[in-house]
Amino acid sequence: MIESLGPQEWTAIMLSLRVALVATLAALPVAIWVAYILARKTFPGRQFLNGLVHLPLVLPPVVTGYLLLVLFGQQGAIGGPLYDIFGISFAFRWTGAALAAAIMAFPLMVRAIRLGFEAVDPGLEDAAATLGASRWRVMFTVTLPLVLPGILAGGILGFAKALGEFGATITFVAAIPGQTQTIPTAIYGLLQVPGEEPAVLGLVVVSVVLAMGALLVSEWLARRMARKVGRV
Repeated sequence: MIESLGPQEWTAIMLSLRVALVATLAALPVAIWVAYILARKTFPGRQFLNGLVHLPLVLPPVVTGYLLLVLFGQQGAIGGPLYDIFGISFAFRWTGAALAAAIMAFPLMVRAIRLGFEAVDPGLEDAAATLGASRWRVMFTVTLPLVLPGILAGGILGFAKALGEFGATITFVAAIPGQTQTIPTAIYGLLQVPGEEPAVLGLVVVSVVLAMGALLVSEWLARRMARKVGRV
């Protein structure tokens, strides 16, 4: 099965890994911040923010891709100024695939990390503050270490989701071989060509192995960190 993969399919695999990694690293800091706000803060519009964060989960991915094209295309409200001033373009480039993957993975990351924040005992933070620790020191020495299993789980789940992103990606950046063609879009393209079933099966196997590997690593890291926190 793997032997049936040619240079174009391996390029798609490597691009998928690159896109998923960049998407995860770019989205993770924002996901931590948003998860903290949703878990710990009360403010007008909190439910609207929560709904906005989870919107990519309920919208058809093609709709998300179209909105990205409208906003981040070279004539878009955001993409236009970025291109005119800085020469930055997302549409029909691998960076656009990373942006689409980050947005589609973002809700899963926020949800996992938010559960981590909600599971932290506020009494531990209060005890640290009582002993003279500043707010930021409490955050970085008490809260975040306790939330780390959730952060790791959210990051790896986001990575797995980014690997499998299809609808928003193909709408926003198309499936240009060697430039924006990821594993899912490569599978879709090969399905349109008679006789390419072995290559399709090879890509499916690679996709399943990568996704399952990410989920197993997420579970292992979460349990490992939980044991470490429990010994502190």
